[in-house]
Amino acid sequence: MSKDIINYGVIGCGMMGQEHLRNIALLPGARVAAIFEPNDLMANAAKAIAPNAKLCGSIAELLAQEELDCLLVVSPNHMHVSQLAEVARLRPLPMLMEKPLYTSEEQGRQLAALRADYPAPVWVAMEYRYMPPVATFVEQLERATGGVTMFSIREHRFPFLPKVGDWNRFNRNTGGTLVEKCCHFFDLMRLVLQSDPVRVMASAGQMVNHLDERYDGETPDIWDSGYVIVDFASGARAMLELCMYAEGARYQEELSAVGPKGKIEAFVPGPGRFWPTHLGVPPTSQVIVSPRHPKGPQAVDIPVDPALLEAGDHNGSTFYQHQRFVQVVRGLAQPEVTLDDGAWAVRMGLAAQQSAMTGQVVQL
Repeated sequence: MSKDIINYGVIGCGMMGQEHLRNIALLPGARVAAIFEPNDLMANAAKAIAPNAKLCGSIAELLAQEELDCLLVVSPNHMHVSQLAEVARLRPLPMLMEKPLYTSEEQGRQLAALRADYPAPVWVAMEYRYMPPVATFVEQLERATGGVTMFSIREHRFPFLPKVGDWNRFNRNTGGTLVEKCCHFFDLMRLVLQSDPVRVMASAGQMVNHLDERYDGETPDIWDSGYVIVDFASGARAMLELCMYAEGARYQEELSAVGPKGKIEAFVPGPGRFWPTHLGVPPTSQVIVSPRHPKGPQAVDIPVDPALLEAGDHNGSTFYQHQRFVQVVRGLAQPEVTLDDGAWAVRMGLAAQQSAMTGQVVQL
């Protein structure tokens, strides 16, 4: 495709959708041409970010806009598969689909039927891959470790934020915390270990957050903490530690990979807007390599463009992801995070949810 400007159509413009809009606005050669957002408040907020975009009353109306070159889907999790089916039926354009790709085993089966026949590229939005400290961590893995045998992720962060209609307070809409929040981390496990999982063990639950909330008389059932251990076909092991009531920490994510030659770590701060102003400038991301011989940690700061930090909560990754996706739309590259990758991440999350509920190991 030789067009000067790539025109996006956007489905869903809540909090995360608006982050995408701000990042597309920073991207040369791209613009948002049309938006479908059924909530008036969110639609007006989106229009303020992308004033030249047309607000559409349905997905069908959005897809009827001839100038569209691609789609971005940022709707609530449980809507993704049905919306993919509608797009496939009406006008299958190249698509960037927010995570998680689906939320239940039944939706997984529906997705499998769609995947084979969708004629355009689909990229599943796993932003954490594109955080500069995480990207540096992945690039340096082999040199630092000599081949990863153990990989751990710790995320200590703030609780789930309010969303339109409070959809993210209930497992039936999100797939559960280990799908909604943690599919990013299961995707990173497969990326880092270059292998597929064979067993999942988890202990998780709702300990602190949302217990005093009621929506139409119903108490949220979304979990806020847990541990997940995953065995991989290669023999490597990975572990996730999640706590969503620990936002006082200096770093939000801490990654550690170890192999026969040494260890590499990445430290990623949370959104700058949540950092206490009385503590001064928010922390800078860091990567540390710790070789076995000769011993001596080597630390490198990984700064991120302040304009990208201002545009969203994901350490600049949303912008870098769109840079690469636009190349796919232009026909110059293939999706780096495929439908298969997105499906595996959900499958791992659902297995972790099942293991935590039953107390049993889940074989994949």
